[in-house]
Amino acid sequence: MLQVQDYLLFVYLIIALIYDIRFHTIPNWLTAGGVLVGIVFHMVSGGIDGLIFSFLGLLVAGAIFLVLYVFKAIGAGDVKLFAGIGAIVGVQIALYMMMYSIIVAGLLGIVILLFTRTFLQKMTSAFFAFVGSILSKDLSSLEEFKTTKSTRFPFMYAVIPAVILTYYYMFYAYS
Repeated sequence: MLQVQDYLLFVYLIIALIYDIRFHTIPNWLTAGGVLVGIVFHMVSGGIDGLIFSFLGLLVAGAIFLVLYVFKAIGAGDVKLFAGIGAIVGVQIALYMMMYSIIVAGLLGIVILLFTRTFLQKMTSAFFAFVGSILSKDLSSLEEFKTTKSTRFPFMYAVIPAVILTYYYMFYAYS
């Protein structure tokens, strides 16, 4: 059964989706607002336990996606978005959403490469950039590949299906 925190999450993600599609960025006021709403909601509804629940979700989701950000797999806005998601829904649901969003993003990337018919070309370029970086012990060619030749899309395209999958499997598939 859906609770108030789930509806807060849906509103948060719809606004993030609109901004990410239109402006290719997730504004700081939105991510900070999501964190604040999650913390305040859980503190009011659950006291100190709610506050701990929210902070753990924020820290775990933010820390895991911070690692992905360090490796330039995602943007900083996505890190802050998932910190807000963690603050709103807690560690367990945030981890499921993170797992599904990474899987969906990978599948979307493959589909985009296949439909743009650049799959073989991009994979070959990526392979040579990777091998060249390892042999030369210089990551600049790999960094250049990631910024100029890699296929990128708004991560929200993966987050929304991930949220749907999470709620489906957690609340409906095994009921």
